[in-house]
Amino acid sequence: MKYPKDILDKLNAITDKRPATVIQHILKHSFITTEELEKNYGYKHAPRAARDVRERGVNLVTYTVKSSEGKSIGAYKFGDPVFADNKLSKVAGRTALSEALKKALIDKYGSVCFIYLQPMEERLLQVDHRIPYEIDGEQDENNIDCYMLLSPSANRAKSWTCEHCPNWTSKDVEVCKNCFWSHPENYTHIAGKDERKIVVTFTNNEIDDYEQLISLVGVKNAEQTIKDLVSNFINEQSNEDSHVTALPIANASAYIMALVCP
Repeated sequence: MKYPKDILDKLNAITDKRPATVIQHILKHSFITTEELEKNYGYKHAPRAARDVRERGVNLVTYTVKSSEGKSIGAYKFGDPVFADNKLSKVAGRTALSEALKKALIDKYGSVCFIYLQPMEERLLQVDHRIPYEIDGEQDENNIDCYMLLSPSANRAKSWTCEHCPNWTSKDVEVCKNCFWSHPENYTHIAGKDERKIVVTFTNNEIDDYEQLISLVGVKNAEQTIKDLVSNFINEQSNEDSHVTALPIANASAYIMALVCP
């Protein structure tokens, strides 16, 4: 495809090695695959290379093709227009790869972090693969159920946990599918461990409850204290043959991991 001179000049002005490699390959071949990024250029983490390009303001589109072995892999090509809005901030530029994908996720689930279930400004939310790229490769952005919205802190926590999970080496996709960090709304383990997680967020007037809890038992004992309260509450309800319908903890409402994907 031929591009106007001003577009070519802007593309050629990007000289940092990784983004320039992607750009020049696309200029020559119209697209580049994740397989080519790894085999031809040694870039094992294709999304990082693609992100480098997008952070330079280039509108890069992700789609699915077949690898040399017949497997579905990701590929990248320039979008239309080639350059995203120059007014994009650094935060927005980093997620420019999937503004349409991000919008689709927000339209379906709301502007909320999938892990912490806290409402957030749209500009702060980051789009992430449910199953890490290193495990299951690139996914088609048209299939939004392969992605999730994360706050920056949740994204960092997920990255660290995944990289230290035994499955990072064994790369079993099914293990990831049943993990909290992939599907917090329906999981059987957390990074290979038989665990369950409830995220409790104290807000507004509830912060007084949190402060009192910490002053009474200390930060280190807070989690165990909440677990004891839960256990005692369930035992009391069981003794009364009552059905557990609510779980008030220190009179504070909480965001509980009950996100259900339609």
